Amino acid sequence: MADTALCPRRDPRPPCRIRQRRFTGPVLVLAALTGLGLTGLGGCVGAPSRQAAPPSPVTAQIAPAPAERQCLASLGQTQANFTPLPDQYFGAGCATLGTVRLSWLRSDSAHLQLANLGPVTCPLAASLQGWARFGVDRAAQQMLGSPLVRIETFGSYNCRNVAGTDHRSGHATANAVDVAGFVLADGHHITVKNNWSEGSAAERDFLRVIRTSACKRFAVVLTPDYNPAHRDHFHLEVGAAHGICH
Repeated sequence: MADTALCPRRDPRPPCRIRQRRFTGPVLVLAALTGLGLTGLGGCVGAPSRQAAPPSPVTAQIAPAPAERQCLASLGQTQANFTPLPDQYFGAGCATLGTVRLSWLRSDSAHLQLANLGPVTCPLAASLQGWARFGVDRAAQQMLGSPLVRIETFGSYNCRNVAGTDHRSGHATANAVDVAGFVLADGHHITVKNNWSEGSAAERDFLRVIRTSACKRFAVVLTPDYNPAHRDHFHLEVGAAHGICH
């Protein structure tokens, strides 16, 4: 297709300077954002303040950059099941660029289900895959006697600021996910809300071990120890300029 001056860049911040890019597919203007409305995210550090709804997104299919192609290839080698998604620009610093939709992750011997997860960037998907397999599943087997079968989340993409600031949250670019709980093969259900402070000793130790494991794979890890807003989930984020594990 011919070059265009629509200027969809891999930088969601306005204004967008006109430049030429080669597209591999059509550019569509959608009437409204559908399928990405996520609930349960209000308690995160990026809790939204009341603001006007974002404009309708511009969707573009662009040939992946070399780093993105390498990430997708590496993610495929893990046997995670995923679908690459078109880039979407929502304006006001919100976009989903280089994202995938994960159908399942892979443990040593099984598929790991995911609940309520929206689009995530490829680096976030890769970090989730490694953490789920080598951190969560193996810790569940060793500490609780049963393998992991499902990770429950409060979602990923959400166009909003970090609470109390004018800075966009990692959720606004699909670089963050809020993990709420875990289900094991024997039916054992462990949640951050119910088991971080009040669970059995084994459950509390399990959640802290996988928090430590997450800190090795994500730039930002926020738990109930960080503040009351995270009493019911782990905030896991990649790509942040400054790391934090709390």
